[in-house]
Amino acid sequence: MTDPEPTKNISGGESGGGSEARFDPATAGTRAEAVVDRLGELYWTKTYGGQDAFECLVRTILSQNTSDTASQPAHDALMERYGPGDGAGDVDTDLVDALADADQQTLAETIQPAGLYNQKSARIVALADEIREEFGGEAGFDAFVRDDDPDAVRDRLLEMNGVGPKTADCVLLFAGGRGGVFPVDTHVHRIARRMGLAPPDADHETVREYIERDVPAEKCGFGHTAMIQFGREYCKARKPACLDDPEACPLADRCDQVGVYPASGEVVDPSDAA
Repeated sequence: MTDPEPTKNISGGESGGGSEARFDPATAGTRAEAVVDRLGELYWTKTYGGQDAFECLVRTILSQNTSDTASQPAHDALMERYGPGDGAGDVDTDLVDALADADQQTLAETIQPAGLYNQKSARIVALADEIREEFGGEAGFDAFVRDDDPDAVRDRLLEMNGVGPKTADCVLLFAGGRGGVFPVDTHVHRIARRMGLAPPDADHETVREYIERDVPAEKCGFGHTAMIQFGREYCKARKPACLDDPEACPLADRCDQVGVYPASGEVVDPSDAA
């Protein structure tokens, strides 16, 4: 299949840096690493980093509790209104300043496609104000995310209202380019437990701990994005590919099928599996 990712990196495009990661699947030391290697062969093995940290934070907040098809138009509309060289000012406009000073109702109308727009607009304005006060703007926040101790960065992000573990990890990965960060969304949470890479009753943080323990740092980035794509195409929540045809899934030989019962056609959350 054609690799849908660009030659460089999806988080920042060609200007964002990043390159193809190379590895030998035969050297996988854990089952989780072997799964990630297979996903890399199936999709892509790109490294990440280089996206503007605050824009990445805003983009991830817009994506909360909605789909990419809904959050992307909201992000594009936000950047058109408040981004550099557009409605907010000249090419030197700082996005942090623009959003810290934004009228919340106008921002809410701008990001309406993302859903929960009143809540998200209030959150974005408050975060922009907080980041401006503490870091001085985009450049200072970028430097903090990219250069400070990653654990300290994660802890500080988690202190911000509306920033959960997945959002913090996405900022560390896509903006900071930090190795060893494997954000856990609903797809990763489901797949890791269904395949037996983490305990069936593991919460999102426990899944992250298991995967980051068992997958080399340089493979966590593409492992995260490729696993999400795998969840969209094959390991769906209600009807995984293996339900009707065990050979339809390219990872069937690596999966424990926890909560998936082809004989009866039943699919339950791994935590509810017998």
